[in-house]
Amino acid sequence: MDFVPHTEEDVASMLATIGIGSLEELFDEIPQDLPRPRLERVPQALSEMQVGRLMAERAARDGRLLNFVGAGAYEHHIPAAVWSIATRGEFYSAYTPYQAEASQGTLQTIYEYQSMICALTGMEVANASVYDGASALAEACLMAVRANRAVASHRILMPLAVNPTYRAVARAIAGNQDLVFESLPYDPARGITPSAALEPFENGDYAALVIQQPNFFGSLEDVAALTDWAHRRRMLVIAVVNPTSLALLEAPGRWGSGAPAARGADIVCGEGQPLGVPLAGGGPYFGFMATRMAHVRQMPGRIVGRTVDADGRPGFTLTLQAREQHIRRGKATSNICTNQGLAVTAATIYLALLGAPGLERVARASMQRTAALLERLQRLPGVQVAFPGPRFHEAVLRLDRPVAPVLAALAERGIAGGLDLHGHYPELGHALLTCATETKTDADLDAYARALGEILERGSRAASARGEAR
Repeated sequence: MDFVPHTEEDVASMLATIGIGSLEELFDEIPQDLPRPRLERVPQALSEMQVGRLMAERAARDGRLLNFVGAGAYEHHIPAAVWSIATRGEFYSAYTPYQAEASQGTLQTIYEYQSMICALTGMEVANASVYDGASALAEACLMAVRANRAVASHRILMPLAVNPTYRAVARAIAGNQDLVFESLPYDPARGITPSAALEPFENGDYAALVIQQPNFFGSLEDVAALTDWAHRRRMLVIAVVNPTSLALLEAPGRWGSGAPAARGADIVCGEGQPLGVPLAGGGPYFGFMATRMAHVRQMPGRIVGRTVDADGRPGFTLTLQAREQHIRRGKATSNICTNQGLAVTAATIYLALLGAPGLERVARASMQRTAALLERLQRLPGVQVAFPGPRFHEAVLRLDRPVAPVLAALAERGIAGGLDLHGHYPELGHALLTCATETKTDADLDAYARALGEILERGSRAASARGEAR
């Protein structure tokens, strides 16, 4: 809880110092004839102790579900040191570092973050983040159209196996800027984008192909084949990746089988939340973007560079600022780019604490936990894994009945069981996307399997009784 130190006497003194008699006078520019309804239902002020108790009671009422939901936001263990450091005043209250001479600590933190993102993605340059993973994809699509000089097309190939929210946000942002998105179907038997899906697009002009790895179903795409196909047709490749998975999976910068100079994705983006940012209602999130140096002037967002001063001492500063909206608004590459500085700081601390071996342990443990969960759940009558083949830490299950009532029953038992895919992929039938990370113990997995089994058995008994009654 924030501490507000001002007494009534303090407030009166401050008002007297600036020459006004009341707080209302601070807002005298607001027209008096505007409606000012009274807030009748706002209760009387409470003491600090009373407010603390009220909030604790409300939080307890919400409870804390055992979480098996992923779908783009993931529950990982966050070492206590991460936010203990990130919420220090020099980080917590720092604003965008326009003045390099006063912002060397913040600038160096962002520079280290960019370096880590480049190391994870196999790219040459990264920006200082954008709003979230979904808007990062939209920005990447706009960037691809600007950067691909080989074609004049504004069309983007977007697989249906890409996160549906990301697809919707990309259309909302970039679709209103003359980009056209054409959908690539997925194989409903394997949960990936097959080579056959590419055949109708062989002779079209497209600026870029989007590839999500792992895709929304948690399945691993044949990224080498997809990348090679796109590059042969003069398309750029936009990779959408889970940063934790990159501790185990091949970096997007090395996708494909062509010559090293022509290999790999051209733009990489994704959601940085798994890197030390806790789950909360609506965020916070931060999107990351990285690219090749050849495309750096088309990349939105801020970039911190390392240089030396007149005395040869190393220093950090914002660079390539001419493309920024605060310098040349009319020629900006983006008017929504942002530096999610606090979340980026937490991610930098998280990655520095774990290091490459630690992040690999997190990724490997998450894969193992998901495999162990699936092994338990598919033993249950009426449950089967929808897609064979390799996956990361998410998977689709098929149930023998609608998913929504099952999830509601699980929630009553304190378990968030996953995401009902019916609204996004009705063709999959009763499909449930579920996820496990390193935070789940054997007892947690057993609790999920036991609860799901009891719910399915009870439903089967009820259906049998109804059948006999007829």
